[in-house]
Amino acid sequence: MIPVIGRLYREHGIVPSIHGRRLVGGSPIDILKAHRFARQTADEALDPAKTLAVLETLESLDLGAASVDIARLIGRFDAQGGTYERAELADFLRSELAEVVGAEAPAPTDVVLYGFGRIGRLIARILIAHAGRGSGLRLRAIVVRRGGENDLRKRASLLRRDSVHGAFQGSIEVDEQNQTILANGTLIQVIHSDDPAAIDYTRYGISDAIVVDNTGRWRDEEGLGQHLRSKGVARVLLTAPGKGAIKNIVYGVNGDDIAPGDAILSAASCTTNAITPVLAALDEAYGVERGHVETVHSFTNDQNLIDNFHKGDRRGRAATLNMVITETGAAKAVAKALPQLKGRLTGSAIRVPTPDVSLAILNLRLGRAVTRDEINGYLRRTSLTSPLRQQIDYVESPEVVSTDFVGSNRAGVVDGLATIADGDENVVLYVWYDNEFGYSCQVVRVLERMAGAHPIVLPEHEPVAVEAVPAPVSAVV
Repeated sequence: MIPVIGRLYREHGIVPSIHGRRLVGGSPIDILKAHRFARQTADEALDPAKTLAVLETLESLDLGAASVDIARLIGRFDAQGGTYERAELADFLRSELAEVVGAEAPAPTDVVLYGFGRIGRLIARILIAHAGRGSGLRLRAIVVRRGGENDLRKRASLLRRDSVHGAFQGSIEVDEQNQTILANGTLIQVIHSDDPAAIDYTRYGISDAIVVDNTGRWRDEEGLGQHLRSKGVARVLLTAPGKGAIKNIVYGVNGDDIAPGDAILSAASCTTNAITPVLAALDEAYGVERGHVETVHSFTNDQNLIDNFHKGDRRGRAATLNMVITETGAAKAVAKALPQLKGRLTGSAIRVPTPDVSLAILNLRLGRAVTRDEINGYLRRTSLTSPLRQQIDYVESPEVVSTDFVGSNRAGVVDGLATIADGDENVVLYVWYDNEFGYSCQVVRVLERMAGAHPIVLPEHEPVAVEAVPAPVSAVV
């Protein structure tokens, strides 16, 4: 399968997956584990021979870019009694994937990363990995403040090595004379500047670019609007909660709010991205009356390593030694993506001595009674077949801990074994999230939508059924 998967990805922009488990770049063991994961929706693992037949047939079709769930295609084909004869399978796939048959690749859009910290470097890794399939997004430049004589090599070294996410998969070359980094064939111009309004990007052949501001220094239209005064910039995306009238986008929930005329957008925060899809699913099925969100969050770069002055309350205390109670605006920010929940949620946060992966605890009162099995079953099905399947994942294991979720590309992962629901309206849910990589994946999805290049997810989703639960005896009385 592996050569076929690679060609589908590079030549057609097809990203094959099995219930959301991407096959691109996977080892034989990874691919077989994905086939075993299919037991989440069926009584047995997926047959690899069927997967190979579908992949080979996909390669013979004239397809545009798409994210294709092989397991769901096989399930539909088997349900109609398919024989896997090549012509019959080809006709079926043409029908199921009609939206991308003969589709042209999107026009490329230039991307500039303003700031190259934790999120900036992960977005760079994702964009570089996607470049091979002509995704429509081209990473052209990064903008940083000069940090010294060896600035360029240090930036490249930080891209090459990461203590949390591991080594960069590929080659990186540095050209100090031209101030560029060549990463897996992607040529990145490094620009040193302190003024977002004074850069002439057209000097580097960059035009109509989307600037991704990773600094967090400016969060309102006035501050972020400085980027728009630089030559070659068309739009700006903030990787933090936006203030004022700026739209805060949680992809999968309110991505349709992105309009062609939006010059400045926000991708909200990592926590808002983790909890909003789960809340959206619950509100649709049961109604969310009110709740409290407590986030157990890994420390971040704005905290002190040892006790020192900090303008924020408690954040001056040593991040690697303490649990630190602090504020979070995530609960209020949910209302920007889900207006119906405005005023219904409160929130707080505890920073803990881990470098990545956080946990959101949702203590909710729903619109009707629910059992643990019912709500877990609903969220599991939501993670597999709903429009939110790129945002929500689901796990049931008595052994998982935070490091098991490093590198998760979902916005949040529901821990089913931790769910508390006793047959009334109150429920407690635990949602893990990689606050670095998972969030960066959400940012890239917003970027793709802004550029008109987000690959369609096929086959189309199916309605997620909500299993009824008998009313409590007291309610009947």
